[in-house]
Amino acid sequence: MNAPPRSAFGAPPQGGAASGPAEPDPRLPLGRAARLATETVNRLKWRSRRGLLENDLFIERFFRRHEETLTPSQASGLQSLMDLADNDLLDLLLARCEPTAELDRADVRDVLALMRNEGRPS
Repeated sequence: MNAPPRSAFGAPPQGGAASGPAEPDPRLPLGRAARLATETVNRLKWRSRRGLLENDLFIERFFRRHEETLTPSQASGLQSLMDLADNDLLDLLLARCEPTAELDRADVRDVLALMRNEGRPS
C-alpha cells in the first residue's frame, strides 16, 4: 500500500485545489501573519497613495503606528476609504462629515477613528 503524499513539513497535505488557500484569522494582526499578509499590507500602502498631501500625512502616520497590528477588518475598512475621491476622504479625516450609506460600517469607522487620532497632537 502506498502512503499518502507528505508536504514539505512532513504532514499529509490538507485540503487541495478545491478548498483553496486558508483565510487569515481576522483576530490576528496582518503584519505578523503569513507572507500573504505582508503582501496585503504592502498592497494597501501602495493603494493608499493619494493626490492630496493632507491625506498622505494622515495615512502615513496611520501606517507608521498601526502597520504591524493591522487586522483584516481594518484592512477592509481602509480599502473602502481608499476608494473615495481625495476631497471626500479629506472631509472624513477632518471630521467635516461622517460615513454614510455603504461606508457606514464598523470596519470603516474603526479605521477612520484611528486615522483621525493620528492627526491630533499628543
